[in-house]
Amino acid sequence: MQLMSEKSAARGGLRERKKRATRAALAEAAVRLAAEHGAEKVTVEAISAAAGVSVRTFFNYFDTREDAFVVIDADAGGRIRRAILDAPADLSPLEALRRALAAELAEAEQHHELWHLHAEVLHASPHLLARGVGAHMAAEADLAEAIAERLRGAGDGYGDDDRAGPPSASGPGEERPTPPGLYPRLLASVAHAAVRTSMDHWSAHQDEAAFLDVFDEVFALLAAGLPAPSA
Repeated sequence: MQLMSEKSAARGGLRERKKRATRAALAEAAVRLAAEHGAEKVTVEAISAAAGVSVRTFFNYFDTREDAFVVIDADAGGRIRRAILDAPADLSPLEALRRALAAELAEAEQHHELWHLHAEVLHASPHLLARGVGAHMAAEADLAEAIAERLRGAGDGYGDDDRAGPPSASGPGEERPTPPGLYPRLLASVAHAAVRTSMDHWSAHQDEAAFLDVFDEVFALLAAGLPAPSA
């Protein structure tokens, strides 16, 4: 029975890796085609053909054509959330968040060109840029929720918004969840800014340091309270 369980787990892991690879191939094809021809001229059929899959498979991963241009990895938020919640209890929220983000950004240097093209595609289309901003805000809100959940588990009182009052019923037998408090929202916002700053700085100084070294330095400065640099 244990052997069967291990095999099932292995198959599940393999399926997930295949799904991630297919989604990544579709997103990369969409971004590269859009960078070359303009997003408005790129069809689902062209994206699917470039990724080597059927149109039906495309819609297994994306609800609309525009989604393929906007969201490169829709599952990243879930992985970050699990990493934050599963991090050792003795880690500070900032360190738990740094480790979760670092795991997602471990291959940032290899993906840098694609991310750069992705930004160009979004900025070339006001419609896609607006959707990208919306996706970024949603991701930040989800990150704040994960931080708040970790803090609630620690019982430190910083997880929920004190001004929200007790949860109120939103339907029969349902309760509206309390919004994350100030600290989780601030930490999520700062973390997104830290990732962007790390990427921008590394892009301009690639010969001087590895990306994760820059990323770790940024979070070390945050952990230290952003002391003024010495003269």
